[in-house]
Amino acid sequence: MFIEQPPALFRKLYPQALWRINPNEQAVCLTFDDGPIPEVTPWVLDVLERYDVKATFFMVGDNARRYPDVFRQVKERGHRIGNHTFNHIRGFEYNAKAYLQNADKANEYLQTDLFRPPHGHMTWGQYHALKRRYKIVMWDLVTRDYSKKLQGPDVLDNVIRHTRNGSIITFHDSLKSWCNGNLTYALPRTIEFLKEEGYEFKTL
Repeated sequence: MFIEQPPALFRKLYPQALWRINPNEQAVCLTFDDGPIPEVTPWVLDVLERYDVKATFFMVGDNARRYPDVFRQVKERGHRIGNHTFNHIRGFEYNAKAYLQNADKANEYLQTDLFRPPHGHMTWGQYHALKRRYKIVMWDLVTRDYSKKLQGPDVLDNVIRHTRNGSIITFHDSLKSWCNGNLTYALPRTIEFLKEEGYEFKTL
């Protein structure tokens, strides 16, 4: 539960970050971390197009640099781009200056005002430096599609159990989520479930 839907106390660590959109509206945001990856991201884009859903992709800057065609596909299909640092670095392993420099290096390619920290943590110094330049977006629900301990039905069950009005839902267009089969199983079924429940899909 702590991972899938962080408690209020954890959310208070970053009080000006966005954890959830309007809780009074039956709408959710689908987000994807760690791409763009040529083996994965185009498939995600095709699934989203099939269901007429727009999403927000928090990209690793070096991946955008290495795979410009895939990066361009995401933008051309009308999805929102977010910054996920240049090297997918852990905040606690860097000082605030170095962390901000890494994020800004990513933004040379991404050109966005949205930021999400890899692994979901930042130091206070990093948080305060980043929020002056970016809208920091966290999550209301992590599907854990990357986990080797879960299978596709478990990931889908996380969505079914924890989605609520305003949820910012996090998947990963990464090789981890792809190779274990969790993304391919859970993503289309997630969209179908949410549509059947009457949720609207929004971007950030």
